[in-house]
Amino acid sequence: MARTGNKNIQAKLVLLGDMGTGKTSLVLRFVKGQFFEFQESTIGAAFFTQVLSLNEATIKFDIWDTAGQERYHSLAPMYYRGAAAAVVVYDVTSMDSFQRAKKWVQELQRQGNPNLIMFLVANKADLEDKRQVGNEDGEQYAKENGLSFLETSAKTAQNVNELFYEIAKRLAKANPSRQTGMKLHTGRQEGGRRGCCSS
Repeated sequence: MARTGNKNIQAKLVLLGDMGTGKTSLVLRFVKGQFFEFQESTIGAAFFTQVLSLNEATIKFDIWDTAGQERYHSLAPMYYRGAAAAVVVYDVTSMDSFQRAKKWVQELQRQGNPNLIMFLVANKADLEDKRQVGNEDGEQYAKENGLSFLETSAKTAQNVNELFYEIAKRLAKANPSRQTGMKLHTGRQEGGRRGCCSS
């Protein structure tokens, strides 16, 4: 059933982060509800769409899942330019991926959309026994840099839908409803008739 007065928002969302952090797995879990233990590396970028309906708006996500390999780094600006939201992903079992995520954040802060909704996501939270990056490290970095932070697991689906719903809610809030219709002015204008046809 259609809701009247519901906003439709189309939003470009980009995922950035090191190779093997689980960017594609997060997207596949969100868009298709699937998880593959051995996900092939993305070449260049992959494109997905997904629609989320909130009470206040319907958000159509255009999702760009970028390749994490260094050789594709120069293509990244093409994907984050004009993005409404960015998800920077690192793997909790890799300190290197966390350091790389910080570089992505800095690049987005320098070159991205100034109103960009940015999330720092610590993925693979199910691998607690192999963890190298503490929850508090990610949380503190996010807080210091004005980012939202979430720990996820594409494997168990922990916080995956929550991540995209939170982004959708913020996009809805950032795009207030435009009033439609005519504005009627009542009352007589002072000074008689004016305009093209007055004599």
